[in-house]
Amino acid sequence: MPRILWVQKDGQVTEKEAVEQKTGLKIDVSAGPRETWRNITHRIQLMVLELPLEAEVIEDALEDAQRAASTLPVVIYDKDDVLDESLVRPALNFRHITRKVSPEELGNIVGETIQEAAGAISDTEREPWQDLLIGESQAMRELHALIRLVGPRQSTVLITGETGTGKEMIARAIHMASKRAGNELVAVNCAAIPENLAEAELFGHAKGAFTSAVSHRIGRFEQAHRGTILLDEIGEIPMEVQPKLLRVIQERELQRVGSSETIQLDTRVIAATNVDLEAAVEKKLFREDLLYRLNVVPIRVPPLRARATDIPLLVEHFGEKICRREGLRPKAVSPSAMERLMSYDWPGNVRQLEHVIERAISLAGNRERLYLGDIQLPQSRAFSQAIGPEIDVPMTGMNFERVIGQVERLLIQEALRKCDGNKAKAARILGLKRTTMLYKSKVHEAAVN
Repeated sequence: MPRILWVQKDGQVTEKEAVEQKTGLKIDVSAGPRETWRNITHRIQLMVLELPLEAEVIEDALEDAQRAASTLPVVIYDKDDVLDESLVRPALNFRHITRKVSPEELGNIVGETIQEAAGAISDTEREPWQDLLIGESQAMRELHALIRLVGPRQSTVLITGETGTGKEMIARAIHMASKRAGNELVAVNCAAIPENLAEAELFGHAKGAFTSAVSHRIGRFEQAHRGTILLDEIGEIPMEVQPKLLRVIQERELQRVGSSETIQLDTRVIAATNVDLEAAVEKKLFREDLLYRLNVVPIRVPPLRARATDIPLLVEHFGEKICRREGLRPKAVSPSAMERLMSYDWPGNVRQLEHVIERAISLAGNRERLYLGDIQLPQSRAFSQAIGPEIDVPMTGMNFERVIGQVERLLIQEALRKCDGNKAKAARILGLKRTTMLYKSKVHEAAVN
């Protein structure tokens, strides 16, 4: 359910009841930017900053708001007119109140701001392909902008990214954003085609072309005529087929195996891979000229760890889909479980997240809430990196205290595991005083519960 986030120094909002009645929305109260960030990822419809607040809180909160959703309106309730204007960042729908107002009037202002923001969103018509891409992070907004530009064109697109990042969804979004949307998108998994049948599968064959060719058959390129063909895992295409594939893409025509007839094509080509094709070219496993022909418009899909703020939306999406399929009521996610999901580095990306949520729902039975114990994950690579000789700080940013807390918690858990739960012995091998070990254990146990 959409909510209002109210950032207030003492965490006390006297106007809370009046504003909730006027807007019909519940208010979440936060005292600082860390709580702000956590709350914004859960469908916040408007942020209120009630001054006085420390300069860092204002700056971080506004920056977080813009990162979380470009359409998020912001109201600064500055009844003493003390705002340092240099802290204000551009916002889509920004309102600055510089006088004291009654709770009812403040409720009206908040309600009007939400309505204005909703009107601004409706003016920008949402296209069907946008429903395929879950997330409001900066990385996802950039993908949306790129698809709007590339979709209507005829250019060949090469989508790259790690396994499980959703490359096929990006291809489907491009197809739906194109003038070919009314025709078929034919998806071909190049890795799943037997090497000796790849040419016939892609380009078709004439009757008698080989022993089992008892009739003529059109290939996947012809199936995609006037539509789009997705060549998924293009790095697995056999070398001997690559020259013919290059010609088909360049000339927009083909000949079926065993036939001399030339067939004209009107097919847009999108390729996808998790392989470094440039490295494959150097190893003579992929043709350089084919790479150039495919890589007209490159799109790199970010890994999930680079857009962790999208995880709550993805969890909600997968949870609703899985529960609907299983005939279950939607399940909420506890704060500690969500914290665990957001702090993990997801080597399997979005696909792994979906499988983890499906497993958690299965483990939860008829419970209406998922807890930390339902979330089963292998040890995070971030943990291994953090205690290894090299530490990687991603340019996308990180939550320092969360990472440090995660490493500390995992160290304690591993020490306790090796010491069969003996806290005194675990303290010794960690080089901690026993009292310090007991205190930290209680802190982490409380955080989990």
